[in-house]
Amino acid sequence: MKKIVYSLIMSGLLFGGTPSVEEKIFVVERESESIAVINKGLTKSHMKNMHNMNHGVIKFDGKDGYIISRDGYVMKFDPISEKILAEYKTSKSAIGFVIGSNYVAVANYDDKSVDILSRDLKPIDKIVTGSKNVGIKIYKDMLIFAQMDSDKVTVLKDKNFGKEVPKFEIFKEIKVGKMPFDAMIENGTYIVGFFLSKSFGVVDLDSMEYKAIKVTAEGNKPVLKVPHFGFWSLSEDKTFIPAVGDNKVLVYDKKFNFIKNIEVKGLPVFTALSPNKKYIAVTFSGKDFPTIEIIDTTTLKVFKQFTFKGKVLHVRWSNIDNYLYVSVNDANQVNVINTDEWFLEREIFQLKAPSGIFIYNQGKK
Repeated sequence: MKKIVYSLIMSGLLFGGTPSVEEKIFVVERESESIAVINKGLTKSHMKNMHNMNHGVIKFDGKDGYIISRDGYVMKFDPISEKILAEYKTSKSAIGFVIGSNYVAVANYDDKSVDILSRDLKPIDKIVTGSKNVGIKIYKDMLIFAQMDSDKVTVLKDKNFGKEVPKFEIFKEIKVGKMPFDAMIENGTYIVGFFLSKSFGVVDLDSMEYKAIKVTAEGNKPVLKVPHFGFWSLSEDKTFIPAVGDNKVLVYDKKFNFIKNIEVKGLPVFTALSPNKKYIAVTFSGKDFPTIEIIDTTTLKVFKQFTFKGKVLHVRWSNIDNYLYVSVNDANQVNVINTDEWFLEREIFQLKAPSGIFIYNQGKK
């Protein structure tokens, strides 16, 4: 009998499954200038001396990993060995970046510019905008971003598209709503949100036509944390947008006809769509920081709620397993929700003030 129990434990059948070895999870530890690395469901190691990680973001492209720090450092690293390969400081404060086939572009707050770097982080160009820059995205030969201080969307075109070194020049600048704060993109549609306008903006990047879509939420509550857009907010037939200053997730069809406001518990920050596009996990700010809600994208209703032992700063759906990873900042944990049966399956410890969660698919060994 003991052998049977031991066998069940080792196979993961008795106390829940073991996360796939194909996914390696990198978690920003925002207070300690470090990145925690989770492998096979356990904290494996920590990448140290990563600069200010208060808004640290990690992205992967092929076998390359890139990290941006709040204080303007961009770092290239090997996701397998966890070694830093290159580092470059673009400004005093950077907020977002994108990875092209032959460049990395960084949107800076301070010094109000966009930096174009090689994939090995050698400087190519600095485009001065005179504004804090947000919502940077790539489409074909274009680089698109919003200027927070100038209320416009800027479209750059690569005159050397297809060549080794890019050369970006201004192609179009579009006046938009007041104080853009983030954006998302899908199939040539750039969607930008605003702090001070009761609308969001839509740019068709093929025709360069712009239209403002009126927001039906009131948006009159104090905003304690900036909502975040992302590609995960776009399903096959719907667009989901966290309202600014209201307890709602806004739902539109792909032609931006209004469908519904989904009432949620608090002021939404992230609307993270599951890989199968059946569910959205919503995180909140303020008094509702410890809670996440799960929305069914078919019924457009909240059907599950989880409350944790501290502030939830980020969530990430596994692309392989039936798991939703939740960073619980002041509990120093990443919690794992089983998304087959919707229960808290495990708690991962040995993390310090976890924030953003980023997954690298390292392939089968």
